[in-house]
Amino acid sequence: MVITREDTRAGTALLLAAAPAGKGCLIDAASVLPALAAVPPSTLTGTAAATVIELADPLDPQTVLTRIRAAAATAGPLSLYITGQLHLDHKQRLVHLALARTAPATLRYTGLPWHWLAAELKLRRPGTTTVVVDLVADAEAWQRLGTEGIGLGYGTRLYGRVAPPPPRRTVAAPAYLAACAAIWRSGARPPLTQLHEQAAARAGVQDALLLAFDAPPVHHLPLDNGAEPVRHDRPSVPPPGPPAGAETEGPGADPHPAILAAARAGRHTEAASIAALWESTALRAHGPGSMEAIHWLEVRADLARLAQDAGRSCALWMAAAEARLASRQAPDHEDVEAAVDRAHHQWEQLHDPALARSLAPALTALRRRVPGRRRGAIEAIQRQIENVHSTSARPE
Repeated sequence: MVITREDTRAGTALLLAAAPAGKGCLIDAASVLPALAAVPPSTLTGTAAATVIELADPLDPQTVLTRIRAAAATAGPLSLYITGQLHLDHKQRLVHLALARTAPATLRYTGLPWHWLAAELKLRRPGTTTVVVDLVADAEAWQRLGTEGIGLGYGTRLYGRVAPPPPRRTVAAPAYLAACAAIWRSGARPPLTQLHEQAAARAGVQDALLLAFDAPPVHHLPLDNGAEPVRHDRPSVPPPGPPAGAETEGPGADPHPAILAAARAGRHTEAASIAALWESTALRAHGPGSMEAIHWLEVRADLARLAQDAGRSCALWMAAAEARLASRQAPDHEDVEAAVDRAHHQWEQLHDPALARSLAPALTALRRRVPGRRRGAIEAIQRQIENVHSTSARPE
């Protein structure tokens, strides 16, 4: 974040550069990281002291989400610099940021949903978060952005550009962020609005969508995490106070009925977004690995099942099982076994051979640690993988 006077608090800058490897690459995202790394950290955050986190071509969306959550949990100013490419998934038509392993068939499981980023930043105090992007959109995502735009919600500054897909067999360069870095390295420290104008002019952003959304410094009261515990299907794990943006009937109201009603009505994105907000609040109040946070991870896993998204449900149930094991629950604990059994069941529902193969190693490793009460579970995984291989090898 660039401001006209230096902030005395410590700030955090997260540099995220991601793009698929191979022919699916539309932008050489990581090429700008050396230039940004050469900029003084305090310039990236607009603060006297700064921490810089760099994510270059990350592989897993959950890992990226964890790093974003950790950065979003800091009290001082937060600046995110994101370069990469946007795509729409074919089922839910949601915008995703592609990661290193992303392919069209696996976008929903290997890309970072844009609404995940929005949900994490929405919980921060308005006026303390700045996001600067240099993105390329594929044809479908570009058409969507042309009619609906792209945003991160009230309270977050968003500057940068989104460019249309480059010509075939051409890889775009993150020229906008490279221009920002060049301006800073020259010794200039213009305010963000002027930096945006200068970088856009240098980058020659013809036909691109330019973003310049400022956030007024509105002061809100902190989230109420002292609400009375509410009753739900896991009485030992009460949710924290309601997160910003979640609609409830009153302070501390149980969100589970509203989430379930949205899912049963087919509003799966709405249900998942509300659950993600509650999970973020649980992480803030109780920390990663807490039973409160794990509960909401399991809620999201079951919502993915209701949305018939077996791949995401399997991945989330595996993450929940791993979190329970990391919190020192025994492998034969009923909740650990239940999480692994549900992950296994969702894996068996997959119809995408490539996705099934990609999730099989993690599921097999988890099954070795948590055999459960279902005899021959590991052998069953191996048999199904062999069936997948033989089916995909048959001539059409």
